[in-house]
Amino acid sequence: MASSYTTRSRDTWDAIALRTLGSEIYADVLLDANPAHNRVVLFDAGTVLVVPDLPTPSRADSLPPWRVA
Repeated sequence: MASSYTTRSRDTWDAIALRTLGSEIYADVLLDANPAHNRVVLFDAGTVLVVPDLPTPSRADSLPPWRVA
């Protein structure tokens, strides 16, 4: 179930991803879930963002490339 995050002054996408999803690599997931804010680089305090659930990786996602058929 998706949740929300209220920004702090000078938050960035990667910092929010780290804080809410556990890694900066999920910044694109946050951007996709919040298209109205995709031009923002530094947030002001008080912007409410949607934090989507991360998809559960399938077994094929954890296999090495030579094992995926």
